[in-house]
Amino acid sequence: MREIRQKQMPLTPAFNQDFEQARELRAISRILDQHPAIFEAAYQDLSEFGSDAMDTGACGMSAEQVVRAAIVKTLFAYSYRDLAFHLADSSCLRSFCRMGFGRKFRKSALQKNIRAVSPEAWEGINLTILGHARKEKVETGREVRIDCTVVESNIHHPTDSNLLWDVVRVLTRLLGAARELGVSGLCFQDHTRRAKRRMLCILNVRGDQARKKLYGDLIKIAEKVTDYAGQDLRRVDAYKPESLEQTLEQARIFDAIQHILPLCRRVISQARRRILDGEKIPASEKLVSLFETHTDIIIKDRRDTYFGHKICLAGGRSNLILDCVALKGNPADSDLTMTMLKRQEEIHGRPPLKAALDGGFASKDNVVKGKGLGVKDICFAKKRGIKVEAMCRSDHVYKRLRRFRAGIESGISWLKRRFGLGRCNWKGWRSFQSYVWVAVASANLLTLARVETRK
Repeated sequence: MREIRQKQMPLTPAFNQDFEQARELRAISRILDQHPAIFEAAYQDLSEFGSDAMDTGACGMSAEQVVRAAIVKTLFAYSYRDLAFHLADSSCLRSFCRMGFGRKFRKSALQKNIRAVSPEAWEGINLTILGHARKEKVETGREVRIDCTVVESNIHHPTDSNLLWDVVRVLTRLLGAARELGVSGLCFQDHTRRAKRRMLCILNVRGDQARKKLYGDLIKIAEKVTDYAGQDLRRVDAYKPESLEQTLEQARIFDAIQHILPLCRRVISQARRRILDGEKIPASEKLVSLFETHTDIIIKDRRDTYFGHKICLAGGRSNLILDCVALKGNPADSDLTMTMLKRQEEIHGRPPLKAALDGGFASKDNVVKGKGLGVKDICFAKKRGIKVEAMCRSDHVYKRLRRFRAGIESGISWLKRRFGLGRCNWKGWRSFQSYVWVAVASANLLTLARVETRK
């Protein structure tokens, strides 16, 4: 039966105080111990993920162990394989994760449990951490600095030729698995070598006419393979397996083909429209990955193109991340100003007295609405035609807030370098949001631990 916390402290070695990292982990552990609500938030998701009906037998990972393991993974940028090894090998990490002697978890168990915790639970965990910071008078929330950045999805650069090659190789692999399973009457042929040659030629050819001709052939190949998959899908569904393993494999293949086939047709359609017909397709309508279909095209500062999601961060004077919003699409920064300020009011129970934002958030309407919300001074890094007197009480306050805003840039850089926020390697939109919140919560815990260890 799954537990929220360990009922009895297992036999684990104490933290080694000779190293700074061990002292930081011990400080984080003390913060977590003071707030059982952190583990209760994760317990709700884990109970839905794994049946808790068994009253006897060995227990799986408790909610406390899952949360602590996720924090360790993020703090040290471990893969799940590395995490499983270090939890088994390091006495310090075993003590932090409340693991007794002889207890270990496989990488698959760690992955399934950590990924089961929802982004809403991690957001609630971060709110609890911020409550601890207010209680310890580390952060008051009276001054905030707000900026946006992009977290990339774990995909290759999405050219039309690469996407068409993905269509051919993925569908061929699935149909090949169906043939190995024993499904009879499959009509597909393997065109992967021809498709790969066309894809590589497109990358290296010179001249639009030659490239267009190669694209025409690659699109024709992709259409053939999708037609094969459409016809063979019924044969896979009609196949009668002889064992439970074959039944599970049949279901896996059928679901995979059924899921990816419409996406493949969409890739072929957009390639034909763009390359052969010369049509311009809006970024919001483009599909840039067969695997991370939630990925958005983000054009930043009209020069850099990213493939992922825009996130908006609010930081405080203590360098804690007070709020985070992962966004769908590419909304203008100026449309997010009031959303972020109102969220600060919900988090702290009152609006901030001073707010410093990047120049993209600037608009006269945002100044008026922000002042109406109760914010005394609003500073935009670029004035955008707004007078200083309209934003702040004096020129001195404006300059001080503009310097204060620059600190969020270092905070974003720290999140990307130390906590992997530059690129999300978890799959799916739900997991993308969880990944972002785990990074934010871990960064806040480390910041609080360093404050405590310096006392």
